[in-house]
Parts: sequence; structure tokens; C-alpha cells
Amino acid sequence: MTTVILGGAGFVGLNLAHHLLAGGGDVRLLDRAPPPPALLAALAAPPGRLDLVPGDVTDPAALSAAIRPGTDAVAVAAAVTADAAREAADPASILAVNLSAVVPILEACRRAGVRRVVNLSSAAAYGATRAERLSEDLPARPESLYAVTKFASEAVLARLCGHWGLDGVSVRLSAVFGPFERDTSFRDTLSPQAQIWAAARAGTPALLPRPGLRDWLYAPDAAAAVARILHAPRLDSRLYNVSSPVVWPVLAWGERLARSRLAQAGFACRLAAPGEAPTITLHGDTDRPPLATDRLRDELGWEAAHGCDASADAFLAWHDAREDVR
Repeated sequence: MTTVILGGAGFVGLNLAHHLLAGGGDVRLLDRAPPPPALLAALAAPPGRLDLVPGDVTDPAALSAAIRPGTDAVAVAAAVTADAAREAADPASILAVNLSAVVPILEACRRAGVRRVVNLSSAAAYGATRAERLSEDLPARPESLYAVTKFASEAVLARLCGHWGLDGVSVRLSAVFGPFERDTSFRDTLSPQAQIWAAARAGTPALLPRPGLRDWLYAPDAAAAVARILHAPRLDSRLYNVSSPVVWPVLAWGERLARSRLAQAGFACRLAAPGEAPTITLHGDTDRPPLATDRLRDELGWEAAHGCDASADAFLAWHDAREDVR
């Protein structure tokens, strides 16, 4: 099976590539620049075959070069995860990558005879809600420009796939963290876990504004779920939540890192005391409700394998084995 990952040098794209390559699949990454050499080496391509195609997801010629006849599946992982400052300063680039590129992507897929297109969307599409759990049937109320464009990309994908006979599906990812995450020009704020890890390596305290209770999703789990959707012979739904069924505080994850030998002297993860300024951003003032994962479990038999302790241990083991990517 040959899979093209658009935005494949990004955080989620690299985790998906790693999973597919380890399973023996062939992977083609399209991105403006290749992954850094250390991360490229960490992909450990065999037994699969890795192909890198330089290019912009907004460029139809680059899409045609990557999405060639014989491509089985395409994962759309390219996105600008913008904060409010970027929204105000450069909304056009957010729209171009997150939404406008969907049309030429699907056109390239139609020409190449692609079997399935998986659009990586976001839990942000749900927006503010009082629901206790966010199921795929809830109405979406996206607020940020990132959330608006991701929600709109789902609708555009569904409509055009219906017109053109493409097998397209969207997945709403929960808050993802884990291996391969790094600071790039397309992600304005790293995950709290990545921020905590940076503090651990620097030996500076990680001060949180609150415990950060959420259905955090370990990136290899996200990759396994997307791969399950890419490979499924048939899909009963056009939208799936991808998350962990367990809710836990990121504070506890950081406390586990603090007990690791990889943390430098002086590191501690704790709540900011009154009068102290937090050093870790939790992406908002409140903790959103968890995503319902029943649909993916019931239809495809998938559940996340990593909770708080397991993800911290796996994350530390990954970095311990790769001193050069810390």
C-alpha cells in the first residue's frame, strides 16, 4: 500500500509515516522542507519505503508530483495551527493551507485514482459547548480561524467526494502530543507536554495555571487510529473522533517526567503559586469536554493504548534512545 502524507514533515505526519513504514507500507511525504536529519533517521523506514517530495500543499503541480497514479491513500495532515496573533496578522495563509488547498488536493486524488482520502481535522471544530462528551453527532460551533477552517474542510471534502465518487473521511483529533513534535513556523504553540519536556531538559520549573484535565492523545496512538482508517476495507461513517477514552491531568504527566533521570537538576512540574506567572500554556482558560470514541471503537475496534503513565514512559524511552532528537 502506498500512502501520500501531505504536510508529512510535520508532527502528526511523521508519527503516521513512522507507523505505516514500520508496518511495511510505502510512504511519500509532501512538505515544503524535509524533516530535520535526526528526525528523518528516527523514522527507521524499513521495511517500508520512504519517498520525499519537496513542495507546497497549495501548489497543484507539487500535488500532482506527490499524488501519482498507483497511490492507494492520501492523508491530509497539512495545517497552520494559528494563534490569535497570526489570525489577525495573516488570515490569508491560514485559509490557503487549511481550506483552499482541499479542492486541488481532491482534484489530484481523482486524477490519480486514489482509493481513500483521510482529512485530519481537529476537536477544535466542536467549539464551546456544555456537553459532557463530544460525539460526532453534536452540532459544531467553531470559534478560532483554525477551528473554522478545519470544520469547513470537512464539509468541502464530504461535498466534493460525493460529486466525484471519492472515498473521503474526516477525523477529529484530540490534543495530540509525543514523539517528533518540534517548533515549526506552522504551529504557534506547542503542546503542554512539549513545553514541559523543554523545561525538563533546561532544568527550569514548569509552572501550570491549573492541572490541565483532558483526553490527551499520544501521537503514536493517533497514528495507529488513522492507519486503521486508511486500511479499512469499508467505512460506515464519514467522521470519526480520535482520542483516548481516559481523561487525565497533564500536571501528573509532568510530575512523572520530573522523576526521570532525563530531567535536568532544577526541574519541577507544579501548579503556579499565587502571584507566580505560569510558564506552560494550556491553550485556553478552561478544559474542554472529552471526545466520545465509541464510533471508532465499535466500527473499527480501535482504542488508544497510552494513558498518562504509559505515554510518559513511552515518551521518555523514545527520547532516551535518540539523544540527537532531544
